Amino acid sequence: MKKWAILLALTGLLLAGCSNNASGTGKDGKPKKIILDYAYYSPVSLVLKDQGLAEKKFKEEGIDVEFVLSQGSNKALEFLSSDSVDFGSAAGAAALLAKEKGTPIQTVYISSKPEWTALLAKKGSIQSVADLKGKKVAATLGTDPYIFLLRALKEAGLSEKDVEIVNLQHSDGAAAVQSGDVDAWAGLDPHMAKVELESDIQIFYRNPDFNSFSTLDVREEFAKKYPEYVEKVLEAYEEARQWTIDHPDETAEILAKEASISIEVAKKQLERTDYSNPVPGDEQKAIITGSGEVLKEAGLLKESTDVSKLTTELLNPTYADKVTK
Repeated sequence: MKKWAILLALTGLLLAGCSNNASGTGKDGKPKKIILDYAYYSPVSLVLKDQGLAEKKFKEEGIDVEFVLSQGSNKALEFLSSDSVDFGSAAGAAALLAKEKGTPIQTVYISSKPEWTALLAKKGSIQSVADLKGKKVAATLGTDPYIFLLRALKEAGLSEKDVEIVNLQHSDGAAAVQSGDVDAWAGLDPHMAKVELESDIQIFYRNPDFNSFSTLDVREEFAKKYPEYVEKVLEAYEEARQWTIDHPDETAEILAKEASISIEVAKKQLERTDYSNPVPGDEQKAIITGSGEVLKEAGLLKESTDVSKLTTELLNPTYADKVTK
């Protein structure tokens, strides 16, 4: 795929519209409504929605809560860019890319550390990343699987120029690798777990350290106007995270119902998800910075970008630090 086309697709989130649906301030200085996203790749967000924890948190204050489905990090970041949500669920590296392109966000919470992406192909067709040279690989631009693919190619001595990246939303990428329309797919759970269990598609490359966390990002404008409500949202997320840890079977049932997948697929996704550290910190900075350097080498971040500084500006542990203490 030509670099200009990749850049066009990535910066498209900046032009996603100015729907201005989010928030709005009431006469009492409180937000009239708080809009949260939920995503199949973020089990904690599904629990939050299913258990009505945010609604309970804000009911006494007369603040409405609305949920919007994000099909991928790219969609969550489009929603944040267009003021369509106040909080969005995205991979850490994808959030970094969006911030560099002008989306004013901060990462305020770590929903989980998942191994949610890997490279997959039909059984026996591809043995290693090196075998991808000259092949078609499906990936959703601007998301962790796409960035994971770039990192894997670099590790193998290749680059995006050595493959044809086919930009497909995650579910379409899963279908394309099964039909043979592409040779490989940079997968994302739960679609990845589903094809592993229900087809002849299998993982041929995995690297947990190239997965850049499931983050919760807030619009900077919202955080500036309503810092106390950022804390309250994170309090609800903390309740959801603890419930997720304490109720693994019920969480699998919620995921299976929301994503329309089998309970076996849901459990496979959840068994490779770690919920232990919700505060953005050094571990997240190291992995996200590494991803950012690869994006810079690929020409998807400006050559002048100080990736370490940008990552520091993205990660704001203040709210989660306070809430978790």
